[in-house]
Amino acid sequence: MSPWIISLVGCAALAVAMGIGRFAFTPILPMMHDDMGVSVAQGGWLASANYAGYLAGALSTILLRVRPVIAIRVGLVVIGLSTLAMGMEQRFAAWMVLRAIAGIASAWVLVFVSTWALEQLAIAGRPAMGGMVYAGVGAGIAAAGGACLLLMAMGGSSANAWIVLGVASLAVTAAVWPFAATNPASAPVETTAGAGSARGAEFWRLVLCYGAYGFGYIIPATFLPVMAREVVSDPRLFGWAWPLFGAAAVVSTLVAARMSRLLTHRGTWIASHLAMALGVIVPVIVPGLAGIMIAALFVGGTFVVITLAGMQEARRVAGTQARTLMAAMTSAFAVGQIVGPLSVSSLTDTAGFAPALAVAAGLLVLSALLLLRRGQPSGMN
Repeated sequence: MSPWIISLVGCAALAVAMGIGRFAFTPILPMMHDDMGVSVAQGGWLASANYAGYLAGALSTILLRVRPVIAIRVGLVVIGLSTLAMGMEQRFAAWMVLRAIAGIASAWVLVFVSTWALEQLAIAGRPAMGGMVYAGVGAGIAAAGGACLLLMAMGGSSANAWIVLGVASLAVTAAVWPFAATNPASAPVETTAGAGSARGAEFWRLVLCYGAYGFGYIIPATFLPVMAREVVSDPRLFGWAWPLFGAAAVVSTLVAARMSRLLTHRGTWIASHLAMALGVIVPVIVPGLAGIMIAALFVGGTFVVITLAGMQEARRVAGTQARTLMAAMTSAFAVGQIVGPLSVSSLTDTAGFAPALAVAAGLLVLSALLLLRRGQPSGMN
């Protein structure tokens, strides 16, 4: 299979898993607020249900003994069906269950696409094309945000949005199904000496910093459109926050992949944490829609880059046991995501978004400093 097909299949799979299975809820939440009366606090609970499912899915990938391509296919089908069902249900309890199921499936797709695609690209001698794979996250976010923007302009309901995105997910799944079929032996990976088998300081450093990233980005990633709507009620204006977030993710991921010869994966990760911290705190410093749009650019422009750099650093550090480290990092990420929306739910009624954003920015800066330390110095990518 050619590297281009591998990259496109991985890109499409992550567009569905992350752009729809994980983050379609973000641009739909303002619509659910308008036509279903869903509050910010309820939105936080629905987001956390998805992230709890994501945590369960990530943990399960450590134990699952299944071919990556099978897990990817199953995960994509489950995401499509659970998204479709969101538009057919009106009970809050059912929404909680469906968002949790979508979270489980999203974690399967992310971890197994990371394993499958990065291995095959390494075997093909084109590891830099991993940037195209992870650009699927931003592409899916931009597409889902654009679809919601169009539906809002047409007077469509949140149920319409869920159904449209569910059908789109199943269509993409059908398109990539025949190509997600190759599962070669693992490519040899250069690793930090002794890190492949031991869960030492370096292993846990990456896990903790990836968890801090999960908490740091999730508050703007969940509530940016809601924050924008508080500033301006016209959907033709506030609705652009999420497509802008996704577009920034696409461009930055491709640029980061091109710059991989100039900056190590670790260096890219550190720089992205600092840039994201700035983006997270901007709405507190810069009032109005301008601050929110700047946040969309900075956070959207770094969060997929961190995923790409983190997964590649996991392959370098853990070698043949990279899947275990990737799963542990993804699990920590999910814990951060669960805590983030719940912190918003507990604080917004009295203090707004500012305290939660300040804490998130602080954790990102601290984790960047922690990443400066490493078990074994290396300039390898």
